[in-house]
Amino acid sequence: MQVTLENPSQAALSGESYRRLRAWHPELTAFRRDLHAHPELAFEEVRTAGRIVNALRLIGVDEIHEGVGRTGIVGIIRGRHGRSTCGVALRADMDALPIAEETQVDWKSTRSGVMHGCGHDGHTAILVGAARYLAETRNFDGYAVLVFQPAEEGAGGAQAMIDDGLFERFPIDSIFALHNWPSLKAGTIGLNPGAMMAAADRVEIVINGRGGHGAHPDQTIDPVMVAAQIIVATQSIVSRNVEPVDSAVVSLCSLSAGNPAASNVIPRQAKLVGTVRTLRPEVQNLIEERLGQLVSSIARAFGAEATLKFERMFPATVNCAEQAALAASVAESLVGPDCVVRDLPPSMGAEDFSFMLRHKPGAYLRLGQSNGVNCALHDCRYDFNDEVLPLGAALMASLVERGLAVAGGRRPDPT
Repeated sequence: MQVTLENPSQAALSGESYRRLRAWHPELTAFRRDLHAHPELAFEEVRTAGRIVNALRLIGVDEIHEGVGRTGIVGIIRGRHGRSTCGVALRADMDALPIAEETQVDWKSTRSGVMHGCGHDGHTAILVGAARYLAETRNFDGYAVLVFQPAEEGAGGAQAMIDDGLFERFPIDSIFALHNWPSLKAGTIGLNPGAMMAAADRVEIVINGRGGHGAHPDQTIDPVMVAAQIIVATQSIVSRNVEPVDSAVVSLCSLSAGNPAASNVIPRQAKLVGTVRTLRPEVQNLIEERLGQLVSSIARAFGAEATLKFERMFPATVNCAEQAALAASVAESLVGPDCVVRDLPPSMGAEDFSFMLRHKPGAYLRLGQSNGVNCALHDCRYDFNDEVLPLGAALMASLVERGLAVAGGRRPDPT
């Protein structure tokens, strides 16, 4: 079901970037739906990359670099004014998810067990649309860097591009990205000047006891019971150690021990796996420390041994205040102040755009796409709302025009 944007301002309807991109809406929609029908997992985005490269060539992008971070693409568009050496980057993710799609749309995934369940097909189409507008108008001083990133869904594609020299090969002054957000109405844009997404860490706890017969538990050291005590105790970390004004999550999501067919056997070992989400490094450090203390002390209390492996996977996605202010101003010029949420609460999900923001100042935005029937991200019935494609592309393109509006490398007033 596709619907019109809710409450777009007159500025959005008459703005040059939106007006042009709205005229290209059918082409952007067809491109997005083709990507949706042919999803590819992390670092397998060969067809997707090929479609992007072909599109960028037709658009007239000045430079196209393939294979950056394995399957990533980088495009360069130079402004018509050659006086500035400043660059602004726009990033879109390309990969799909290992989910079996359960929609009935004509453009349903043609690959069994793989679907675009997070809208990266829409993000890619948005950046292609922005590239077309920027290549045709070139109304900026400096150059735009188009970053089509692979493997966002937990495989570290952003870091792979950085390791492949992304910022050395393509120097930039700032970088921006957006993500569709089903909980925001279509036509609404949200962000804040600080943390937008949480750090995501992986926790693995291995408990070693002494196995034996379930009828004689006194002769064993039961690792399942120890695991149960640890599961309960860890839920006190946030409530009793983290300041109430901070956000944090500790979730132990998997318990494996023994054999379901051996109902009378107490196993020797149990394993817990879970995730920790935090917005500040200080809270992250605190939780790692308290987890280690709880795990070892509880295990010892029952005569068992336990080890904690705490892997720091993705840092928090933290906007820079200057770039967030610029992005909010650009958004307001497109949809009006009533449709821009400048204090959007952060999500405890994670995003590997965070790695890029560790290297370069920038901002991460939410593009509302709710049409009243949208499913949540990563749902098997999810589909991107194509109606927001022109607005997303206009937003990305306008970030370049505003960010590179002043010659000589001087930065524009974000307000």
